Amino acid sequence: MRKRYTLRCYVTGAAAARTGDEMSGPALLLAGLAVTGSASTATALLAGITVSAAVGGPVFGVLLDRAARPGRLLAVALGAYGAALVVILLSLGRVPLVATVLIAVCAGLLGPALSGGWTAQLPRVVRRKDLPRATALDAMTFNFASLTGPALAGTAAGLAGAPIGVIVSVGLIGAAVPVAWRLPGVRGGEPGEVPALAPDSDPAPASVPATDSAPVPALSPVPAPTTAPTPTPAPTPAPTSVVVDLRAGFRAIIRTPSLARATVASVISCVGQGILVACSPLLGERAFGSANHGVLLLSGVAASALVANAVLSRYPGLMRPDAVVPCSTTVLAVALLLAATGRPVLLLAAMLIAGLGEGPQLAALFAIRHREAPERSRGQIFTTGASLKITGFALGAALTAPLAARSLTTALLTAAATQAVATLAFVRRSR
Repeated sequence: MRKRYTLRCYVTGAAAARTGDEMSGPALLLAGLAVTGSASTATALLAGITVSAAVGGPVFGVLLDRAARPGRLLAVALGAYGAALVVILLSLGRVPLVATVLIAVCAGLLGPALSGGWTAQLPRVVRRKDLPRATALDAMTFNFASLTGPALAGTAAGLAGAPIGVIVSVGLIGAAVPVAWRLPGVRGGEPGEVPALAPDSDPAPASVPATDSAPVPALSPVPAPTTAPTPTPAPTPAPTSVVVDLRAGFRAIIRTPSLARATVASVISCVGQGILVACSPLLGERAFGSANHGVLLLSGVAASALVANAVLSRYPGLMRPDAVVPCSTTVLAVALLLAATGRPVLLLAAMLIAGLGEGPQLAALFAIRHREAPERSRGQIFTTGASLKITGFALGAALTAPLAARSLTTALLTAAATQAVATLAFVRRSR
């Protein structure tokens, strides 16, 4: 029997892949700026690698659901994503910018593999009773990645040059490839194990041979023992097309009430989170005199979220997922209102409070998807959810420039309003 695939293996691989992913964005920004000297080139690279996630997520999720060994498809996607980062780095300043951005767009199609693609495989790694704790640990890998990824990119760029940050991110993603390759396939038995073969059926009872000393009664002849007829196997469903599977996955999201309201609320919440992240340099400059302090503020959010999910992993039954989502968006709204004051002490408190909302929200969202997603569409539901959240985050970041042009307070109040809308959307759909 093969060695059991443990939760530790899963968490290690997911953390490496997601840290590399979180590191790749800032590393590409720094590398683009260092090689070309153009801020517009750097931002174009980042936009290219995120904008296509909305298309790539659902399609990649369907392919995962159709694969007998989805871990191997995930490993290939990770390898291709890392290779695309290397090609982008090598092409900077050597080919037209349009070609480099096109490569970034193609790489972005695989971005949801690093988030939803991993999480969709979790029920095949752990038993159902262990899934709440495993889900909290899985969410912690996102918090860990967002805490360490940008810091690693900046450190690598400062010590060895901006391109080295991209290389380190590729190394982290590459380290996750063999872990993804070994993920359990679609089969029965205990999660993480290859199931044992079914025992053979009992042999048919032997007939008693007739003897000369025993006369045969003049009755109807006893039929000779025969082998039991083999049951006709159930007909195998006809294979469906990718388009049909895509429609089925979207229908599952729309028609499952708890899944629909959690998805809508989380996407709206991500719009507000995108505004907060884009405002962080301005917040650092206004409150502490340096835009660089904005990165430290975001580190506080990630650290707080990591602690919150660590508590949830220790006490998985502490809160119900359906209650956590609206509470988390309310907490985020309060945090953004505090940040809008601009006072340094309240700003620091706001970042820590925001983490207490973000971390449990992600864990609760995963728990709801695991509970409600049909097995046939599980991968698509997770990658589609990741794509929608990335799109919401990008929309929030794009809205920041015109909002902050009026005032930073206006931008933060708008972010707080989006969190309030997310809460209302969840509550209204639950009625």
